[in-house]
Amino acid sequence: MAAALIVVDVQEGLFRPTPSPASSESVFARINELTSRARAARVPVIFVQHESATDDLEYGTPGWALAKELQVQASDEIVRKTTSDSFLRTSLGSILERNGVSNVVVCGYATEFCVDTTVRRAAALGYDVTLVADAHTTHDKNHAKAAWIVEHHNATLAGIESFGPTIQAVATADIRFDAGEALT
Repeated sequence: MAAALIVVDVQEGLFRPTPSPASSESVFARINELTSRARAARVPVIFVQHESATDDLEYGTPGWALAKELQVQASDEIVRKTTSDSFLRTSLGSILERNGVSNVVVCGYATEFCVDTTVRRAAALGYDVTLVADAHTTHDKNHAKAAWIVEHHNATLAGIESFGPTIQAVATADIRFDAGEALT
């Protein structure tokens, strides 16, 4: 099953406010490990960038840029989006179709918004989904710490069976890319 790695919204404007999202440094390291392994196996690497018209995520501004810690290469795909859904009114679906992808591996920011929505939409569109359990993050909220939100989404998203395709939450160390496929 052909795979693609999707990195959602790991951008300067989302990671520079103080405090930064939980476990940011380890999330950056895991994303870089995954992108390196994916490229070595010829698995497409797709960076999704959220944008809005008037704030820190305005297209082309320093806040809109991918986080400086990421190791981005010219061969990587860039997808611009304006909602929490990485598929809605974007080029993501056509990129996946062009590459014959049937399994998406998802990581990034924010666990309870854009990562969650992208995982659910991918499954609804028929993709098997691997949520990288230790490579997505968010900020602490008034009602819950970021670590709990991440843990909760790892458990609940992996428990969804109603879409049909498989959704699983897997640690970075347990994800292998082999000849264009994600093997867990």
